[in-house]
Amino acid sequence: MPLSKSKRPIRRRTSQLRKSDTVSATPEDLPSRRLHLGTWAALLGAVAAIAGAGFYWHRARRPSKTPLWRYEVVRDFPHDAEAFTQGLTWHQGYLLEGTGKYGRSELRRVELETGKVLRRATLPDEFFGEGIAVAKGRIYQLTWKSGTAWVYDLEKWEKPTQLHYEGQGWGITFDGTHLITSDGTSTLRFRRPADFQVVREIKVRDGRVPVSRLNELEYVRGYILANIWYRDRIAVIDPATGTVRAWIDLADLNPDRPRESVLNGIAYDADSGRLFVTGKNWPRVYELRVDFP
Repeated sequence: MPLSKSKRPIRRRTSQLRKSDTVSATPEDLPSRRLHLGTWAALLGAVAAIAGAGFYWHRARRPSKTPLWRYEVVRDFPHDAEAFTQGLTWHQGYLLEGTGKYGRSELRRVELETGKVLRRATLPDEFFGEGIAVAKGRIYQLTWKSGTAWVYDLEKWEKPTQLHYEGQGWGITFDGTHLITSDGTSTLRFRRPADFQVVREIKVRDGRVPVSRLNELEYVRGYILANIWYRDRIAVIDPATGTVRAWIDLADLNPDRPRESVLNGIAYDADSGRLFVTGKNWPRVYELRVDFP
C-alpha cells in the first residue's frame, strides 16, 4: 500500500436521521403553531442526528471480543530506512522484499543480519510495486493500480513475465496451493499461480464487523496474517471462513515513527518458526516470538 494512494482515512458513517413524531393540533391552532412546529421539528431532528452519531461512534469503538495474542521481541536487525516496504517474505535463508513508489519500486534479496541488499530488480517507472510471494519456483510481485503482477524465475530474475488481474494489488501470500491477494478492501481472493484466475474469495470479519484495508499478507501455520493499513495490529485470519481469530498488537514497535511509516511487512521462516515484521521506511526488522495454538 502506497504513501497515501490519494486517499484519506475512512470517515465513519453516522446513522440516518430518525423521523420525528407527529404532533396533533386543532385546525384553528395550525396557523399560529406552524412556525413553532417547524422549529421543534428542526430541534428534534438535530437531537436525533447527534444521538444517532453518538450511538454509532460508541458501537464502532466498542472493544473487540477477539483475543489478543502475546508476543515477545527476540532480536532486531538493521533495515534500509529508505525502503518503502510493500511486501516481505522469507526464502532459503534470506529476506525477499518488495518496495514501492513510482520510479523506486524494486524486488530485493536482503541479508537479515546486516540489512545489506544482495540483489535487486527494478520495476519500470510507471509501476508502483506492492506485495510479493514465492510459489512454485517463482516470485510474484503485485503492482498497485496497473493490474499487473510481475513474475520472476526464483533463481534468474532477468526478463520477468506478467500476469494480469482486475482492480488494485496490495498484498499477496501463498498457502501451498493458491496465491492469496488483498486489494485494500475486506476481501481476500485465492488465485491459481499459473494464470492468476480467482478460485474463491472470503470476506474478512472481526465478529460481525468487516475488516477493510487489508494490506501485506503472510501465510503462517494455517492462518493468514494481515497488516491493516494505518493500524498497528496484525489480523490472524481463518482462511476457510475469513473470521479474525486473534489480533497481534504491535503498537509498541517503533512508536515515534512518522504517520506514513506504517507497520507493513510480515515474513515467516517455517524451518525455524521465526516471525519477522517491519514497516515502511523502518530502520529495523523485528524477530517476534508468538505462541500460535
